[in-house]
Amino acid sequence: MDLPLFRHNRPNRVVTFDEYREEGGFEGLKKAFSGMSPNDVQQAVLDSGLRGRGGAGFATGRKWSFVPRDLPGPRWLICNCDEMEPGTYKDRVLLEHNPYSLIEGMTLACYALGVRHAFIFIRKGYEKAAANLARGMEEAKKAGLLGEHILGSEHSIELDLHLSAGRYICGEETALINALEGKRPNPRSKPPFPAIKGLWQGPTVVNNVETLANVPAIVANGAAWFKGLALNPEGAGSKLFCVSGSVKNRACVELPIGTTLGDIIDGACGGMRDGKKFKACIPGGASTQFLKPEHWNLPMDYDTVAKAGSRLGSGGVIVFDEGHCLVEATLNLINFFARESCGWCTPCREGLPYVKEILTRIENGRGEEDDITILREHVKYLNYTFCALAPGAMAPLDGLLRDFEDEVRDHIVKKKCPLK
Repeated sequence: MDLPLFRHNRPNRVVTFDEYREEGGFEGLKKAFSGMSPNDVQQAVLDSGLRGRGGAGFATGRKWSFVPRDLPGPRWLICNCDEMEPGTYKDRVLLEHNPYSLIEGMTLACYALGVRHAFIFIRKGYEKAAANLARGMEEAKKAGLLGEHILGSEHSIELDLHLSAGRYICGEETALINALEGKRPNPRSKPPFPAIKGLWQGPTVVNNVETLANVPAIVANGAAWFKGLALNPEGAGSKLFCVSGSVKNRACVELPIGTTLGDIIDGACGGMRDGKKFKACIPGGASTQFLKPEHWNLPMDYDTVAKAGSRLGSGGVIVFDEGHCLVEATLNLINFFARESCGWCTPCREGLPYVKEILTRIENGRGEEDDITILREHVKYLNYTFCALAPGAMAPLDGLLRDFEDEVRDHIVKKKCPLK
């Protein structure tokens, strides 16, 4: 099956501009500029069923439709490449091998949205990806595919690359907007939502790298083609899964939406490492609940994973075997979230360090029975915060208490980690 994102990849090097074009690159852009209106492009993305690949899974075309056409002043598009969640590295892999799908996808999105100037907000550690993008944008400009009067048309679109200072909170779209404006990256109050009042008070769309990189193939091949890539009738397209942990071959792979969890681990990654048994995994990056052995044949799609009690999220699959302590794993994740809190609201600023303290006590054999009740209260009350950072941090804790409470209680009763 010819999947859209990794089909241009070369082993151990970036694809060249000429190679990308020879393999159908920028054909979507040519098609759009030669016979499709901006509304046609937006409708194609809506009909394709493309959902945001950065975590939330919101319908991309619907998100674009929220941008009003009648407001004065400029509109903005921002690509969120501030990829910092543990277990997630798909955008880096994509851009280190092929920056052109994103460049073409952003240009098409700008055309659909009526945007003249767009930004790529990329984390500081992604120097190779940033260099690929900078070179690719210059090549596209020289070929008349970006910049002034694209393909001889009346449309002019500029892309700018912005290297982030590197904080997890910048993955939240309004904090990212504040950072891009040179302000402290705290989340903004909603409403108004960015589609109405975002960057410099103008209508703004923020999309993930993988989301935008899918747009060229949708425009070139049609919405029905994209929907047909999925293995389940409810799904659409392919998904990048970055698999780490207790598998033989850790890798970032592109697979059809609806591929089962077992096929990802056994088929794409060679199975479990050292003959160990599968115990659990986090399926969508650090801010998702655990999946268990009973979910081995679960189709990996947004709705099916949600019905199983977790989220597909970013597709960052972290695999744990029978020898892993999930209290320790959850503590490691909470430590990250507590460190990365921007401190803007009290539940997140005070609650996450306290959860970290309790889990540390439990892992070190100093936990008490009441600690489980206190942790459950934090899962509940840390959902009432200014942005999604603390609720996301509570997802693995919620999964730990829901599915592995016996393991937590063993730590407390035995006064030590039972797996060490």
